[in-house]
Amino acid sequence: MSHTTRRFSKLVAAIALAGAASYSLAAEPIKIALAGPVTGPVAQYGDMQSMGALMAIEQINKAGGVNGSMLEAVTYDDACDPKQAVAVANKIVNDGIRFVVGHLCSGSSQPAADIYDEEGILMITAASTTPELTQKGHTLIFRTIGLDSMQGPTAGEYVVNQLKPKRAAILHDKQQYGEGIATAVKHALDKAKIPVALFEGVTAGDKDFSALIAKLKKENVDFVYFGGYHPEMGMLLRQSAENKFSPRFMGPEGVGNSDISAIAGAASEGMLVTLPKAFDADPKNAHLVEAFKAKKQDPRGAFVFPAYAAVQVMAEAMILSQSQEPEQVADALRNNSFDTPTGLLEFDDKGDLKNFSFVVYQWHADGSKTALTE
Repeated sequence: MSHTTRRFSKLVAAIALAGAASYSLAAEPIKIALAGPVTGPVAQYGDMQSMGALMAIEQINKAGGVNGSMLEAVTYDDACDPKQAVAVANKIVNDGIRFVVGHLCSGSSQPAADIYDEEGILMITAASTTPELTQKGHTLIFRTIGLDSMQGPTAGEYVVNQLKPKRAAILHDKQQYGEGIATAVKHALDKAKIPVALFEGVTAGDKDFSALIAKLKKENVDFVYFGGYHPEMGMLLRQSAENKFSPRFMGPEGVGNSDISAIAGAASEGMLVTLPKAFDADPKNAHLVEAFKAKKQDPRGAFVFPAYAAVQVMAEAMILSQSQEPEQVADALRNNSFDTPTGLLEFDDKGDLKNFSFVVYQWHADGSKTALTE
């Protein structure tokens, strides 16, 4: 198949032509499972995924659907828990759904992906960044976000060249995502010979970090990187401020949630975070931003536009392949490029994006952020 680029505007025409030529209006809907945390401490990220995916489904259906069929979302809650993710994946198999947007947390995506690939279900995650997800030789697993191996060096380069800490501490939540990104940052600091006084895990859900903060103070740490999610980072920020401990804090996109400001208050001011580009600020996405705002939704979340892109490329690949067979759709994904609200997306043989950029932001207590890199 030739290597082509399809713009979203051309998708509309292709949908209409394909639908008129080959299918009746009574065609069965194409169900897409939206799998991620609906409940639990990181449900906010699941909201971002659903928001973006549902907007894409709405826009595509308004344009006539895909190959004569409408898209239909079916939501599943894995609570960002690996065991529940396996149960969800098996439920999706039993429900006969062949396309999945999700899962969200890397620790949930990996066991679910094993099931999907074995059962012939195509999955596109808009949020899971662990490299291991696509290193098993699966042929039906894709993602519309970058990897920890991209995000870690972005953070590490900024720390090494701009912050230049004297003694660093690197913490994580002992989960696949958090420990993976923390390890990637540690490699960058080790390479630059910046002393890492502490590399330690905390338990997800912990709320008392007083003993850890005492240890950090004793080690004279002036920079702390935390690999994990906003509930723990928020408590760590707040309690550090209460204990008059003020190093520079940094984390990955898992901490870049407005709820961190609700948890940490003024202590969240100045936190550094790596996030995807602010796709909502791109002028070409103004029409989508207005569509979100018309629903009283905030499109600034890190996973909103990657989730939109996941549905879009899935739909375009169905049109290009003229098929709803996951294997054929996967082939179309690998052999074409797609112009999406997150940029021109091309997938390698593993299902990873060939290019994706993370940006270092400074977080503000009001939930806004300022880009420090391009």
